[in-house]
Amino acid sequence: MMASNSQSSQLLGQREANDASNSSMLPKTMPRGKLYAIADLHLGFADNKLAWSKLTPYPGDGLILCGDVGESVEHLRLAFSKATECFETVWWCPGNHELYTMPVQSGPEGVRGEQKYQECIDIAREYNVLTPEDDFIAWEGEGGPAVIAPIFTLYDYSFRPDHVTLEGAIPWAREKDTEATDEFLLHPDPHASRQKWCEELVNKFETKLVAVRARFPSLPLVIANHWPLREDLVTLKFIPRFSLWCGTKLTHDWHRRFNAKVVVSGHLHIRRTDWKDGCRFEEVSLGYPRQWKKCAEMGMGVNELMREILPGPEVPKTGEVPTRWRVYG
Repeated sequence: MMASNSQSSQLLGQREANDASNSSMLPKTMPRGKLYAIADLHLGFADNKLAWSKLTPYPGDGLILCGDVGESVEHLRLAFSKATECFETVWWCPGNHELYTMPVQSGPEGVRGEQKYQECIDIAREYNVLTPEDDFIAWEGEGGPAVIAPIFTLYDYSFRPDHVTLEGAIPWAREKDTEATDEFLLHPDPHASRQKWCEELVNKFETKLVAVRARFPSLPLVIANHWPLREDLVTLKFIPRFSLWCGTKLTHDWHRRFNAKVVVSGHLHIRRTDWKDGCRFEEVSLGYPRQWKKCAEMGMGVNELMREILPGPEVPKTGEVPTRWRVYG
């Protein structure tokens, strides 16, 4: 049974009255066109910044920025200002790079951990960009209705072989000269560790998704999270042990539990489309300049490499569908 238009247009997941001073935003109008997504813009690179400047208008459409737009306040503002200039409604969820506390040559170190995340949220709200801290809202454009649910889960080093212990995970990765920059720049303050922060985030967004499903059981979800929800979607041919920093096994079945129509992620810098249990998984990274160089040489930029999420391709008729590696978009 499909929800009515009046029902699906209601604001989802209302906060308690005592949180009214921090209540989330509702867009003035919701897009009636298509929904797109892109991740890993990495605007600290000149080539990527130039490519982003060439984003063209998409009147009536929506966009999900799925993390890693850059490392600085300047990068966030550049990403949000251009996105909101070209799209009717924009969603954002954080990646690891937004959470970096970059070293400074003089003066006190910048904000860390949850404070850094909150700084990003505050900047997003300046541009009316919807975040994981805002109420999930219903999409009534093409491919809808569906609930757009940007979330934030981090990682807990559980994407590792069974014989590798948690304590031995990072030494195991170092054996192959693999270690994420996160170990030096992504601080979990005030939590004791990144995995503890991840655990809290998983519980927080699990609760939020449960509430949305209970309130609107007939609406499928579009879940957007920078990190993949499933370990079997992490294929890293040249740096396989980097999987430690790519998600948590705690979200393995969330696409089934929460009736996801599409799950959007980034982080891997390897564009791909997968189907699991009738749900479409889209990795939508742009990546570092060297990783989309072939596309640039063919005249392709962010306009060509953005991924259409809704309505998107038709659901396959067969149960088993091989991964589609989307080198060119």
